[in-house]
Amino acid sequence: MGMTLTEKILARHAGRSEVRAGENIWVNVDILMTHDVCGPGTIGVFKEHFGPDAKVWDPERVVIIPDHYIFTADTKAHRNIEILRAFVAEQGIRYYYDPDFIRGEGMPNPYKDPTQTHYKGVCHKALPEEGHVRPGEILLGTDSHTCTAGAFGQFATGIGNTDAGFVLGTGKLWLKVPPTMKFIFRGQIPPYLTAKDLILAVIGRISVSGATYKAMHFAGDGISSLSLEDRMTLTNMAIEAGGKNGVCDVDDKTLDYVRARSNRPDWEVYTDDADAEYDALHEWDLGTLEPLVAKPHSPDNTDTARNCSDVRVDRVYIGSCTGGKITDMIFAAALLRGGQVRVPTFVVPGSTEVHADMLRLNVQGRPKQDGEPSILEILQEAGCTLGPSGCAACLGGPADTFGRLNEPITCISTTNRNFPGRMGHPDARVFLASPLTAAASALTGHITDPREYVSEPIETGSAGRV
Repeated sequence: MGMTLTEKILARHAGRSEVRAGENIWVNVDILMTHDVCGPGTIGVFKEHFGPDAKVWDPERVVIIPDHYIFTADTKAHRNIEILRAFVAEQGIRYYYDPDFIRGEGMPNPYKDPTQTHYKGVCHKALPEEGHVRPGEILLGTDSHTCTAGAFGQFATGIGNTDAGFVLGTGKLWLKVPPTMKFIFRGQIPPYLTAKDLILAVIGRISVSGATYKAMHFAGDGISSLSLEDRMTLTNMAIEAGGKNGVCDVDDKTLDYVRARSNRPDWEVYTDDADAEYDALHEWDLGTLEPLVAKPHSPDNTDTARNCSDVRVDRVYIGSCTGGKITDMIFAAALLRGGQVRVPTFVVPGSTEVHADMLRLNVQGRPKQDGEPSILEILQEAGCTLGPSGCAACLGGPADTFGRLNEPITCISTTNRNFPGRMGHPDARVFLASPLTAAASALTGHITDPREYVSEPIETGSAGRV
C-alpha cells in the first residue's frame, strides 16, 4: 500500500522508509516559528527545562515574527516584544522581524513606509515572503493557523508552547501520523468565487470537528486553477475543521514562488502514491458552487450569500492571514472601484509587503502608471479606512485595536473564525465571507451575493506570484 503526501514527508523526517496513519514517530523539524503572543511562554518553557544558559538547537531555523498585539498601547503587549528582543540577542537568532517602531509607552506610531521597517506583519504571510517555506519540509509554529504553509506542499501545523519549547532545545518532536482526507474540486474557479467559498463548503459539509487530527489534502483541477495565495486560504482554515494540517499539490506556481524566495537552495517535492489510502474522499463541481458565508457563531454554520441578503451589516472587515493577501485586496478593490461603501469598512493588509504592493500596483495587479490610482487609493476613494499590516481585529485584542468590535454589532469579515468574542465584543455577530462577498456587502449595507457585481474574471497580473 502506498503513502500519501503527508505520510511521505513525515517518513522522510523520521528517517523511515514508510509510516502509517496512527503511528507515533520522532521527526526532525526544519523550521520553528513563534510570535509575540506565544513566544515569551515558549522561551519560558525552554529555559525551565534546558537551563537558563541553554542555546537553541539551530538559530538559523528559528523564526520569530511579532504580529498579533502590535498597534496598541497595552503595556503587557510591549513587554512581550522586549522579551523577544532580549532572547534574539542572547541566542543570535537571525530571522527576527522586529516592530522597530515600538519604543517606550503609549500607542506606537505606525511605520511611515512599509518598505522601511523590519516589521513584516502577519506571520503566516511573512513566512513564505521571507523564504522560510518550502515543499517537503516540516514547519511548526505556535499558532493554530501555521497550517497555512501547507499550500506550498509541506507539512505545517500549530503546536503549543510546551512542544515548541522542546523543539527549541532539540529540533525534534513526537508526532502521530494523521490519516488523510482528500477534497477534490473539479472545474475552473468561476470569477465570483474565491478559495474562501471552497473552504466554507468543506467545513459546512464535514463540520468544525470533521477532520480532527487529520491531514486535509486539497486536489483536483479546481485547485490547480487557484492562485497560490488563494490556496493559502484553503490550508489556513484546515484547523477550522479540526485538521492537523492542510496541504496542496506542488505545481509550477509553487515552484516559481519558492525558487524566487527561499533562503535555502534544496527541497524535495512529494506526491500521493496511486494506491495511497484515504480516510475519506469528498468532491465538488465548482460550476455548481455558490458564494457562501458562515453565520454566527461557527465556521460550519454555512449558508449561501444569496439566502442571507436580509442581514444588515454594521461593519465590513477585510484583512487577516485569510483575507489580507494582495490578491484579496485586488478582489475587494475591483468591486469597490468607482463606488462608495455604505457602512464603515476596515481594511488591513496582511503584511508590510502587501501594504507596499497596494501602493505600487493598479487594480489589475500591474505597476501603476502616472495618473493611475493604486489599489490603496481605490479603497480609500471608496470610503474604506486603511490600517497598518498585522493581525489587528481578527482575534479581538486590546480595546484600542484597529477595527475591533467593541460593541454588539454585526460584521461581515474575511477572517477565519466567528466564535463569540473572537473579534471583540462577546455579543457581536460575525459572518465569515470572501473578499468579494465582503466588498459587495460594503456597497449595499447588507450581505450581498458578489454575482450582482462580478461576471468577468478579475485580473490580478503578477500580484502574489513571486
